[in-house]
Amino acid sequence: MAVDVVKVEIKSVSDAAGLEDYIKAGRFKADEVVAVIGKTEGNGGVNDFTRILSDQAFRKVLMDHGTRSAAQVKQIPMVWSGGCDGVITPHATVFARNDETGPMSESRLVMGTALSPKILPEDIGRPAMVEKVAEGVRLAMKDAGITDPKDVHYVQTKTPLLTIDTIQDAHARGHDVFCEVHDSMGVSNGTTGLGIAVALGEISMPKAEEICKNLDLYSSVASCSSGVELDAAQIVLFGNKAGAGGRYRIGHSVMIDALDMDGIYAAIRNAGLDLPERARAEDLKGRLVNCFMKCEADRTGKLRGRRQIMLDDSDVHHHRHSKAAVGGVAAAAIGDPAVFVSVDAMHQGPQGGGPVIAIVDMSGT
Repeated sequence: MAVDVVKVEIKSVSDAAGLEDYIKAGRFKADEVVAVIGKTEGNGGVNDFTRILSDQAFRKVLMDHGTRSAAQVKQIPMVWSGGCDGVITPHATVFARNDETGPMSESRLVMGTALSPKILPEDIGRPAMVEKVAEGVRLAMKDAGITDPKDVHYVQTKTPLLTIDTIQDAHARGHDVFCEVHDSMGVSNGTTGLGIAVALGEISMPKAEEICKNLDLYSSVASCSSGVELDAAQIVLFGNKAGAGGRYRIGHSVMIDALDMDGIYAAIRNAGLDLPERARAEDLKGRLVNCFMKCEADRTGKLRGRRQIMLDDSDVHHHRHSKAAVGGVAAAAIGDPAVFVSVDAMHQGPQGGGPVIAIVDMSGT
């Protein structure tokens, strides 16, 4: 089944007019929208209400223009990443699926979704969570119709984190937990990244003592988020498949550090576009839909041998520093500040860098 992809700007905290315009213009039907991945303008923290406002606005458009029930629309995966630090523009990438197919000689974008088995609070940060996430990723591959892990280029997840209530629940059942509440977002994301890597054969099953410790273990296609609203891993997986139809392809690479612009162009080449050796934004000629990347401050406090102060700053969290920096590099690389940059990248790409995923339009190439 062919996947259509569009990027729309979010012009206010509750704006979804860009999605509505595409539906009214007949680009796709509301009932064909199967996922949304977006950046909102809040602080990116637990109390970031802009994610809720965008979620409500986009789901309302699908309700107003489609035939699916409220319960069905609620099940559509929508991943909202808060925080548009620096030059990042609030925006959403919308994925719609129809019943078109294409020639087997052409490999095009496909998507699959799945839920992992229930993740208990005592699983977070431990091999049990790695195994459960890996099981969910394999289910999402099956849903996408992908059999070769090498055809998978992007796995976006949302997983549970710890709260006081879930910690007390674990204790009441005789279990301890890996970490405290405030560390659990990064730990949940990192453990999930390892589960993705195991499922796709990027690494073998890690030892318990390597989880959130051995940062040489990572996935090159993982983009992991976590929250309080789930008790399992919600998985949205993208790859390429022969005969899928449509005109889009997806590819990936990694940024080795926050300045690695070449890593961004490598992902675009991997998706299928030919670029000159020393590429510039002008070489994309409007064929890039969007890039998705993860990043975080280098734990050594160095960048290409130079001292960094992100981890020492008591006024601005290092997540905001790194997101703004990588967002600026990415915007310069692609000539568009509407780029998806998310933080908390443990076990997602190399330490101090992160995965880069690119979706490109292959029509006319």
